[in-house]
Amino acid sequence: MAVTVGVVSGSRLLSYADGIRNVYMDAFGGAPWGEGPEHADGYLLRLADDVTRPGFTAALALDGDTVLGWATAWTTPSPFPTSRCYPQVAAALGEERTAAWLCGGREVDELAVSSRARGTGAGTGLLNAVSEDRTDGRCWLLTSVAAAETRAFYGRAGWTPVTHPASAGTGVSVHLGPRHPARTAAPQPL
Repeated sequence: MAVTVGVVSGSRLLSYADGIRNVYMDAFGGAPWGEGPEHADGYLLRLADDVTRPGFTAALALDGDTVLGWATAWTTPSPFPTSRCYPQVAAALGEERTAAWLCGGREVDELAVSSRARGTGAGTGLLNAVSEDRTDGRCWLLTSVAAAETRAFYGRAGWTPVTHPASAGTGVSVHLGPRHPARTAAPQPL
């Protein structure tokens, strides 16, 4: 398998919709996500809107024309959003940290790699492709606390967790990028 990772435009990303859907099902169909085909279809609808967000950037991991993975990111708006998982993030970090650390930063929204491409460097390549050009290093992401392997991957890639998991092992985990100026502000280890 020859893995090629590169930044792509929103329109080019959308031209790979079938491959993105396949990888989505592979990456998120099993534990801990348990998402079905309706979630993959919903993601593609959301992605069509996401490509118009300010600061949108995307990357694809390909083997020829076969999608092995993708990542998307954009600039987090201010004021901080109140949809999706954002209220959990704001509650965990507090209003001041949320505004200072996340608003105006590069938010890595989605990263998925097919099971056959795991361990090839595709995930790290995708993460770097959508974040390393941010000159001030202000990049962040969130993932499910239940996704232990995913959180471990982000840790190996140098991303620092800055929220404490809920006592029941549920909720979201916020990670700051390796060059984020606030990455040392959270007491470690969490």
